[in-house]
Amino acid sequence: MSTLIDSRTLDFLLYDVLGAEALCARPRFADYSREAFDAVLASARGIATDLYAPHQKANDEQEPRVENGNVVLNAGVKPALDATAEAGLLGATQDGELGGMQLPHMISAAAYALLDAANAGTASYPLLTVGAANLIAACGSTEQKATWLPPMFTGRFTGTMALTEPDAGSSLADLRATAAPQPDGTFHLHGSKIWISAGEHEIAENIVHMVLARIEGAPPGTKGISLFIVPKFLLKSDGSLGKRNGVVLGGLIHKMGWRGTTSTLLNFGEQGPCVGYLVGEPHKGLAYMFHMMNEARISVGRTATGMGHAAYHHAVEYARTRRQGRLPNAKDPLSPPVAIIEHADIRRMLLEALANVDGSLALILECARLVDDEATAPTDAERATATQLLEILTPIAKTYPSLGSQVAISNAMQVMGGYGYAREYPVEQLYRDNRLNQIHEGTNGIQSLDLLGRKVMQQKGAAFLALMARIQATVAEAAGSPLATQAEQLGVALGAWAACTRTLGAAMQADPNRALANANVYMDVAGRVVYAWLWLRMGLAAEGRLPTVENGEMRAFYEGKLAAMRYWFAFELPRIAPDLALLNRLDDTTLTADPAWF
Repeated sequence: MSTLIDSRTLDFLLYDVLGAEALCARPRFADYSREAFDAVLASARGIATDLYAPHQKANDEQEPRVENGNVVLNAGVKPALDATAEAGLLGATQDGELGGMQLPHMISAAAYALLDAANAGTASYPLLTVGAANLIAACGSTEQKATWLPPMFTGRFTGTMALTEPDAGSSLADLRATAAPQPDGTFHLHGSKIWISAGEHEIAENIVHMVLARIEGAPPGTKGISLFIVPKFLLKSDGSLGKRNGVVLGGLIHKMGWRGTTSTLLNFGEQGPCVGYLVGEPHKGLAYMFHMMNEARISVGRTATGMGHAAYHHAVEYARTRRQGRLPNAKDPLSPPVAIIEHADIRRMLLEALANVDGSLALILECARLVDDEATAPTDAERATATQLLEILTPIAKTYPSLGSQVAISNAMQVMGGYGYAREYPVEQLYRDNRLNQIHEGTNGIQSLDLLGRKVMQQKGAAFLALMARIQATVAEAAGSPLATQAEQLGVALGAWAACTRTLGAAMQADPNRALANANVYMDVAGRVVYAWLWLRMGLAAEGRLPTVENGEMRAFYEGKLAAMRYWFAFELPRIAPDLALLNRLDDTTLTADPAWF
């Protein structure tokens, strides 16, 4: 049984809902066709099936360990990374002259979602490498691109992002790592970074750390942070490996999930000089790093989505084959037990899971499409709108899939009964793995503050208004369709969300602490409304396809999407009403709680 994202679902979202094929008309993607996109996805599916999935459980059971000073990983990790590089996926979206494939981000995101669903612990190594390489491509000098990108795209070098410090946590303004300028133009870094994923291993020749530090004499706070390339091994003039740089492993950290990914404490300059190369201008490092951080945030949501899909498929297969109990109207106690999928509560849990994981996948692919539009849309206005939409959707895309997939995985555990809770079966691992996604790349609470306190309010609400306009367009499209009831419901919800946002915006001027005290509740409202919008679009696409389909399995597929859409509008969207009431009254229960009470 495959637990990867179903190919029909990917095709439906990419081509019927999001119009991926239309990208081929743009000059950047002119060499592509739907057939070429499908070939990339088929290659990724094969790699995920053959090289990622087989060692997912072993990754969990055989955590990275230190032997003779080296960090040893499961033997399946390197072949998977090598195959990913050989398929061109590490440089997939980059320019051809940089060694990339110029693949649309939307297709690349779909390909990586397959790897995430197969084995997130191993998929983290290419994920971080791609993020670091894309950061260098966006912000590095011509020399830095020529030096570091080719070996990263071929998998010889991997990458990391090194932001967090033991005493600073998510408060980047309090970073203490320092960088001392040297006569040759390099810098010597000193300090420690913690929770650095993929920070030490032997599966590649070199590791390229993207490190935030303060140049001596820099201003305090975030305005004094600079960005540096810090390799594990320095390079000789011909590009070959030289001596070991002064970045060393301080220790491995053992998390509850993602056990296949090394989590490290790294010390810089503790055992000899640690050479770093400044990226861009001094003191602008945090702005540069946001290129990688925002990409990573969407990637976290994508990884959560892959995990949720895997658990959902486990649950469906179990529910179809496990026979237990009889329906309430069964009179004969000797009648044979039914497959548990016949029980209404099992179908409820499966519908809730499906509504969450497909809604999450639609959001992740929508964000990837916006990255493509930001760079290649035909007009300046379309590109500007794409930027605004991406700004406001990024914190939602990081947060809500991590929550929705946890619901889906929890439901899968419950559907599978005792088997779901046992370590001998895969779903409890997915539960532990996905729980980390609520803290990866900024906690969900931080994303909620960012959404309400910054993204919604900046530029007089321009990004929020752009999202409102996009959702209203879908509501108008659906108004005359068989989904008119759902369209009307979404229109009402949209108006209530907008009114609440205006109330909070006004309150923020007077008392930001009170206005932001329940930002997590605001995030929940935003997630439910955005998923309703995406489900309405999926519903329209499914309604459009049904009359053209005679195949029974495909009819069931589209009818299943419509059922999940109806579930979202019946069960999930109405939950915003009490949340909006709480937000509108500026409830201060949490704000006024005295620390002495705890």
